[in-house]
Order: sequence, then C-alpha cells, then structure tokens
Amino acid sequence: MDKNLFVALTIALGGFAPAFAIGKLASHAMDAIGRNPEAASKIQTAMILAVAFTEAIAIYALVVALIIKFV
Repeated sequence: MDKNLFVALTIALGGFAPAFAIGKLASHAMDAIGRNPEAASKIQTAMILAVAFTEAIAIYALVVALIIKFV
C-alpha cells in the first residue's frame, strides 16, 4: 500500500479520536457541574488535566504520521 495512505489514516484517526474524547469529557463535566455546582472548581481542574492528556494523544499521532511519512 501507499505510504501516504497510512499517513492520512493516522492523521484522520489521530485527530478524530481525541476530538471525540474531549467533547465527551467536556459534556460529562458540564453535566456534573450542573448537578453539583459547589464542586465546579474540582471538576474543572480534573477536566482540564484530562483534556491535556487527551490532546497529547493527538500530538503523538502527528509524530507517528511524520515518522511514517519521512522514514
């Protein structure tokens, strides 16, 4: 198969999966804050940390795609 196809699939999956996960994280965090407004600061801190780790997955996918492309 063509190397460019693997690069395109890696970038597509590496972009879609973290975006979906971040959306789901934010949605559930907003639901939790809506149910318990007093815990908003704790929920927000945990959500931001989880979003940062999820975003790192997208960066790893980009690095893998670049390795596939140029090696």
